[in-house]
Amino acid sequence: MKVVLIDYGAGNIQSIQFALQRLGIVALLSKDPNEIRSADKVIFPGVGQASFAMKKLKEASLDSVIPELTQPVLGICLGMQLMCDATEEGNTKGLGIFKTKALRFNQNLKVPQVGWNEIRGLKSPLFEGVNEETYMYLVHSYYVPLTAYTIAQTTYGLPYSSGLRKDNFFGVQFHPEKSSKAGSVILQNFLNLTND
Repeated sequence: MKVVLIDYGAGNIQSIQFALQRLGIVALLSKDPNEIRSADKVIFPGVGQASFAMKKLKEASLDSVIPELTQPVLGICLGMQLMCDATEEGNTKGLGIFKTKALRFNQNLKVPQVGWNEIRGLKSPLFEGVNEETYMYLVHSYYVPLTAYTIAQTTYGLPYSSGLRKDNFFGVQFHPEKSSKAGSVILQNFLNLTND
């Protein structure tokens, strides 16, 4: 199986590579559109600042490549937020896959939210074998509201989307690569997805 990690200078790539290696997968790091299009699975990681990340995607023409992919695609953390229409972080326009916007947490909350929190309302093959209210590891100051695309939710001040799906596109706000055994199960479930 060919798994490509999108390499655009805004991802916590190494920990995802190690997590995949534990599952027997050596992922290819690439920003080459042809390599990405030919992958069986694509992972779109993201750590850092939204406008900088979008600038890097545009420089590599990946802002037009990613929305056209037809194989399973998994956006992680900032990767998921950039798959939305926009984010309030730097008033950044996103890739427009999910017709929603990432918003900043209320000022009364400590941001970023750092640490373990529960996921619930699990509605996708991505979460097969994962129990309701399992704890996952999160680090973020922006959130995606609950929407028709929501396949998992978490509460921090208010309930928000910790998982999204539209067709072959999946997103998770948490870091499966840092979320112990349950995170490994989710990554394996993603690898097991078919193009249906």
